[in-house]
This record gives sequence, structure tokens and C-alpha cells, in this order.
Amino acid sequence: MTAIFVHLSDIHFGQERDETVHIHGDVKEQLIADAAEVVGALPGSTAHGILVTGDIAYSGTKDQYDVAGAWLDSLAGAIGCDAYKIQMIPGNHDVDRDKMSQSSGHLLALIRNGTASDYETILTNQQDRAALFARFEDYARFCEGYDCPLDVEGRYSTNLRVELSPGRSVRFVRMNSSLLCTGKERHEEPELVVGARQFTVPRTSGEEVVVLLHHPLHWFKDSGEATTYLRSRARVLITGHEHDPKATVDPVEDGCDLLLLAAGATVPFKSDETYTFTYNVIEFDWDPEQDALAVTIHPRAWNATRTRFEADEKRLGGKDPKFVLGSPNFRRGIPHPLKAAPALVSDAITPREPEPVVELVAALDSETEPPVQPEEEAYRFALLRFFRDLSGNERLRILAELGAFEKDDTNTMTQAVERRLFDWLVKGGRLSDIELLTTEFILNRKKDNS
Repeated sequence: MTAIFVHLSDIHFGQERDETVHIHGDVKEQLIADAAEVVGALPGSTAHGILVTGDIAYSGTKDQYDVAGAWLDSLAGAIGCDAYKIQMIPGNHDVDRDKMSQSSGHLLALIRNGTASDYETILTNQQDRAALFARFEDYARFCEGYDCPLDVEGRYSTNLRVELSPGRSVRFVRMNSSLLCTGKERHEEPELVVGARQFTVPRTSGEEVVVLLHHPLHWFKDSGEATTYLRSRARVLITGHEHDPKATVDPVEDGCDLLLLAAGATVPFKSDETYTFTYNVIEFDWDPEQDALAVTIHPRAWNATRTRFEADEKRLGGKDPKFVLGSPNFRRGIPHPLKAAPALVSDAITPREPEPVVELVAALDSETEPPVQPEEEAYRFALLRFFRDLSGNERLRILAELGAFEKDDTNTMTQAVERRLFDWLVKGGRLSDIELLTTEFILNRKKDNS
């Protein structure tokens, strides 16, 4: 049961200047057409989601995410997956540096010049965390719509698990490596921190972990500790940032491997001999012979002469590289799932390819189930439109009109509170009311702008 994902990184919406406006727009349109063709030729002919490893925007502003959202909708439609089925993490360009305060500047200087212990100490203070996360205001609203919220306590986030075979699953874990970014970081003298609260990912029998992290590990002061944990806890680490696509397997020990997949930039500033427009189509599967996670990458790169995407046979290990990874957590699970006996079918009937089970789940360290079952399609679409497509005033007007809070309430309304009130309304049977008012606001805005 193969799970197919389109992988993007460093798209940089908003970087377009002068002559690159039309070129970059054309590249993005060609990517949609190419992805539809590649995915359409794979088993099942549809993708199960999109992975974005940071730098969706160029300077972390709402107008850039508005354009990104419309483009991602088009891509999702072309590859046959729902618009909300996206896993994303922030990159350094998803930070809005215009929102840096004096207090956040002092905190950043303290951590970047200090130690991982200083980082952990500061993250225990709610006011200090708020100052750091304020620079992600527009990204935070955008990713909330996709149900990929930033963990405001600096921990890893996870809500997607894919069952490849009975008792054999992969879980996607998202980490924020950009909390300390100022635009002046260099990997030669690392100032960033992963943080123990992110890299201490639990082990789960029968489940292997795929980690999404924008910066490669050598960009961190605590890279030694982070590498030690991720080598033993993760089976795949997908990074971005450096715009230099590579795929290598780290043989951690006998029967345990880590695939390090460094992404190229989907839209670098310009395309030349060193950097070009790239993206990947990735297949995740269970290898029954070795009881292992199999990862097949279809790397795609821009051909500047033919002005189109094509198979990249140079950067990621040749044509359609496949990696079968030693997977200790699979072997710790239930005994090998037995292969089902082939169905008795006539020669005229082709059996359908089995589908992986894609489900949204509670975080690994969560003791409670989410208040709303997020796999409900209507809920996910309503969530996406509410946070991504509405302004702050529009969201508050809907919450107030539906009785989620009193109109004269003076308590601070944070995004986390908005999400809790949204879920409270849904749990109370008001989902259709939210959908109706959301549509009304969007249509009225279009009329006003026409």
C-alpha cells in the first residue's frame, strides 16, 4: 500500500522582482502540470498529500501566504488530493522580521550567544515565548488552517500517521528550526538550536518516524545531541534551506538506517548551473521481505533549454532512487503481517491497488483525544477557510455572532483561543453555521473589491 506525497521546499512566494515575476509564475504553473503527470503514472494515480519543508513565503507576510494558498489549492487539485492535506513547517523566510520587538531582539541575542540550556530556560516563560513567536503571526494563521499549528511551547508537532500495512505505519513529525532566525545565521558558527523538547521523539512499536526540519543538522549548536536522537528515533529526515538536493543513507547500526533527504529549492532566486527549480514526488511503502520502510524518490528538475520539469538523474542518486531502510520499530511491532491470499479474479479483471490508511491523530505525547475528530472532511475544509481565508476581524465576528464569546468580552483573543472556540462551536453542532458565515464574508469581500 503505497503512500504518495509531493514534496516542495523553499518556494519563496513574494521574492519575485522585475523579470523574474513572469518566469517564476510560469515555473510554478509548469510544476503543477508536471506533478499531475508524474503522480498520474504511479499506482493509484493520486497523491495522499503535500509536504512543504519551509520558506513558503519570502518575508512572512499575509499577502504572500494568500498567493501561496491559491497555488497550493491548484496543485492539490491537479494531483488528486484534498486542499487541506498538507504538512508544513516554517523556514527562516517565514519569519516576519518587521515584527521583531526590543524584547525579542534581546532574547534572540541571549540564546544565540548562549547555550541550549539558555534556550530551554527562556522557553519555560510564557511572555518570552510570545515575544519570539510574534514574528510568525501570519505564518501561524496560515498553517493553522492546514491543522499544522506551531507548538507555542517549542515542542515538536505531529498529527499525521499513514498505515502502509496492518501494524506498519509512518508518522510525520514537524519541527520548527526557525524560531531563532534573524537572517544573519551561518552554519560555520551555528547559533540556532533544535532543542531537546523537539528532538526527543518517542519510539512506538510498528511505527517509523519521518521528520520535517527546515535547516540541516549542522546548522545547530546542539547538533550533536539532536543527531544522536534523530539517528535512533527517525527513519527519514527531510530538510530544506541549502537549495542543494542530496539523498544519503546513514547506517546507524545493523538493521537501523536513517535516510537524509536534503531538498533543493522549488523556486530559488534564479536558476543557473548550481541551483535550479526542483521538487520531488516521494513514495512510502512497506517492504515485506525485510520488514522495512521503503522510500522511492522521483526527483524533478527544471530543464532551462526545454523550459519544463523532467526527471533529475544527477542530484538524488540517479533515476527514481529507491531506499529500503533498516526499520527497528517495524520489527518491534506485531509479527509480520501475512500477505493476503490473492483474490480469485478472472483474467479480464484487474484487482485494485490497495490504499494506505491516512489518518489524523493526536500528538505522541498527548493524553487526550482532540475535541473534534479531525478526519471529518467538512471540518478540515471549514478550518482551512476560517484561518487561511478570513481576516482577524472576520473570524472574531463569526465567533461572536455564533455565541462563542460575548461581544463585550475584554479577554485577550489569541489564535489558540480562536481555535478552541472554533472547535467548541463545531462540537456543539454549529459547523454548518461557520461554513455559511465564512462563505458570506468571502463573497462580500469579493463584491467590495470588484
